[in-house]
Amino acid sequence: MDADLATMQQRIAAIEQEVAGLRQHHAAVNIHYADALGSLKSLTLKSLNAAKSAASAAEKCLVAARHAAAAAQESAVHQVTVAAEEAADSAQAAAEAAAQSAAAAAAAAAAVSAAAAHQSEMASVRAAAEASEAASLAADAAAQAARMASAAAESAKNARPK
Repeated sequence: MDADLATMQQRIAAIEQEVAGLRQHHAAVNIHYADALGSLKSLTLKSLNAAKSAASAAEKCLVAARHAAAAAQESAVHQVTVAAEEAADSAQAAAEAAAQSAAAAAAAAAAVSAAAAHQSEMASVRAAAEASEAASLAADAAAQAARMASAAAESAKNARPK
């Protein structure tokens, strides 16, 4: 009986040690999880800001393309071929920059979505939706800038002597 009691006490001591080890492991895993979650939250916020900045850049490029297209049209009206062609080139460059900004916004939105998928938090899902909207705005601005560049090119073409 004393031998059985001693064996049981040894088993209980071993189980207590195992539980203590599991608690330590759980605490370490919890710390790593918290660190990973914090990193994902930071990534989400930075990616959202990148998407919004890229969308803003695309919209500014659209404004530049509009001004360049207007300059090209005005130059064409006054038969200033060189100015019309330079304005058309400017509109084209602005359209290309808008397209690059739209691509950056889309990439940032994808990063936000990936982070949101791992976090399963409502704030992350909202951030992903905002980043997606920013990417959509950037794509729209890029498309409009391309149309402005096309109009500027047509104005420059019309300004050339026939």
